[in-house]
Amino acid sequence: MAKRLFDIALATLALLLSAPFVAVAALGILLSSPGPVFYRARRVGRGGSVFTMYKLRTMHVTQDGTSAITAPGDVRIFPFGNLIRRLKIDELPQFWNILNGDMSVVGPRPEAPEIVDKIYTDWMRETLRVRPGITSPGAIYNYLMAEVLLDDTDPEGTYARNLLPPKLALERAYLERATFFSDLVYIALTGWAIIAHVLRRDVRLPEVDITNAHRWAPQGPYPNERTSQRHG
Repeated sequence: MAKRLFDIALATLALLLSAPFVAVAALGILLSSPGPVFYRARRVGRGGSVFTMYKLRTMHVTQDGTSAITAPGDVRIFPFGNLIRRLKIDELPQFWNILNGDMSVVGPRPEAPEIVDKIYTDWMRETLRVRPGITSPGAIYNYLMAEVLLDDTDPEGTYARNLLPPKLALERAYLERATFFSDLVYIALTGWAIIAHVLRRDVRLPEVDITNAHRWAPQGPYPNERTSQRHG
């Protein structure tokens, strides 16, 4: 109950404070690429239920069967879309998902149904027992490591092999010790990760989560164990 009340309070505040940024971003999207401002994605939530997750659109509208995984060099991303992706402004509409009860501020990032159905093993499905979140250890990991681990020629294959296992291992590690304080830590780390990208600085995840993540994905790689990151 306390976590839900915190989610509602923070989501309400975030929606109010971010409204000017969303308005500017919406104008930039309309000027950059024909199509709607918002993107609606089907995602798997708590208990395996499917919900609609909202984002600001960052890619050109296409009718072909392109990959569901977006690699950093995806040609569908228009320049302004790339900017708001890097600043995570495209994720701001998900605070509505929090008010709707679909998501939490901190929790495992939700995946598309086809990824869950085809790739998730039993230990991965344990991440579906809580509400998914806007940010999490896995979300920060994806932000830090996507350019290193994803291949533009095979985004879905490299996501399944290289990025998803350590990402979900970090989510499992988080779930085992999740507290209100650890949520605050990951909220702060999310802000630092965005700033660090601009400043070309390194970001370290809590060592306890890195250590525990090795139980499910021992091969990693994990940011703390790399001497070179995508911005390094």
